[in-house]
Amino acid sequence: MTPSLIEYVASALFAVALLHTFSTKFFERLAHAQPAHAGFWHLLGEVEVVFGLWAMVLVALMFVLLGSGEAIAYMESRNFTEPLFVFAIMVVAGSRPVLEAANSLVTLITRLLPLPAALSGYFCALAVVPLLGSFITEPGAMTLAALMLRERFLREELPARVKYLTVGVLFVNVSIGGVLTPYAAPPVLMVASTWGWDLGFMLQHFGWKAAIAVAVNAFGATLFARTALLQLPLQDKPRREAPPWPVTLVTLGLLSGIVVFAHHPALFLGLLLFFMGFAQAYRRHQGHLILRESLLVAFFLAGLVVLGGLQQWWLQPLLTSLSETAVYYAATALTAITDNAALTYLGSLVPGLSPEYQYALVAGAVTGGGLTVIANAPNPAGYAILRSRFEDEVIHPGKLLLAALAPTLVAIVAFRFL
Repeated sequence: MTPSLIEYVASALFAVALLHTFSTKFFERLAHAQPAHAGFWHLLGEVEVVFGLWAMVLVALMFVLLGSGEAIAYMESRNFTEPLFVFAIMVVAGSRPVLEAANSLVTLITRLLPLPAALSGYFCALAVVPLLGSFITEPGAMTLAALMLRERFLREELPARVKYLTVGVLFVNVSIGGVLTPYAAPPVLMVASTWGWDLGFMLQHFGWKAAIAVAVNAFGATLFARTALLQLPLQDKPRREAPPWPVTLVTLGLLSGIVVFAHHPALFLGLLLFFMGFAQAYRRHQGHLILRESLLVAFFLAGLVVLGGLQQWWLQPLLTSLSETAVYYAATALTAITDNAALTYLGSLVPGLSPEYQYALVAGAVTGGGLTVIANAPNPAGYAILRSRFEDEVIHPGKLLLAALAPTLVAIVAFRFL
């Protein structure tokens, strides 16, 4: 396949956007150094804005180079279901009734663990909640875990190295923790129906390995952070009144409906709109809805959809030229610079792939899902929620990559050698 001019342009802009994600801290510093233009530099320093911004540049160039007809046709050919779904699930999963229900479950499990409350709560946030992602979807699990970690553990007193390890383990564990079922992890969702992967297949080939890796990663992070966690001062906050059980049931029911209809925007957006009205009617039981963070994440993912749609010319030949072993490690590495769902989707377009090759591609894609903020669809959600706990409200991409290496190696051992 000979790439067209616009495909070259799209790949160049994709590379620029990737470099931009690693440069956000630079723009935040410019905002402080040049207050006259602080707003512009702050805009460029928002990781969630990066891919949407460069996708807009691509569309503008398509209008110039190809004409309005082809530019509009390309945009209408893109599937924005995933960004819309992530927006909906973040808003509802971040509401107070859902968080209180998740906290109750985690509290119950922490009481069963022979550890101090701070350590058992931290362990459960990194182990139990990511595995729940197999049922409430990875974006839902990321939202819940990130909010729990932000409120209880990632405080100013915690050393930066512990904060980065926490985020690295969280991103990796959410990426691999959603593979117990065929519908929760975006890279699995892209291929499950095409390749006939059902619940039994996922549990047999992926689920138990992921559970082991998640537990090992969470235990290792807890062991590393134990001293700092035990030294955190107790928070003397008045206990909030729990939402009435009818409000909790309705909210959980709406969350379940959004998950069930994840492939049908007309339905899950309708449920979201009903939830917005319900939340307004019972504001004192819902708390602050994370609308801004959710919209920014949706914009990020939509930009990735637009830019990623023109990367097939180099990604697909690269993947199909590799052996089964090589494709696993290549998928792990490529996931760091592309969305892992895009990788598996391209693989699903290739006919005649062996079952071993299919497993290697998907396993590699989920293994590398915690290395960068763009590697896995839920990562921008975690970034948006947790960044306020870091210096200049920026999670440095290089430090995140280093922090995610160890848990990624654990995932490699689990998926390749167990």
